[in-house]
Amino acid sequence: MTDDVAEADGITARYRETDSERVLEYDRDGRTAAIAQNTDGYAMLKVRPTADGDELERYYGFDMALDHAAELLGVGPHDLPVPDAAADMGM
Repeated sequence: MTDDVAEADGITARYRETDSERVLEYDRDGRTAAIAQNTDGYAMLKVRPTADGDELERYYGFDMALDHAAELLGVGPHDLPVPDAAADMGM
């Protein structure tokens, strides 16, 4: 399992890999959002309110998933830090 953390402007991003998913979790003042991608190759990104929460939406592009995650956190998508290990998520 791989862990990578990035922080900016009160937002913490934690990236980790499990046996089945790549997960990018965000936390800002108790508000959370997560982006997950299947590790089996080609897969859409799933946006969830938490890493283990129910899927809210699926996206092909990382930028669209970040936009939705930012909306859940109440910030702009460019405010979200992205750990290096998560930079290649999406198509």
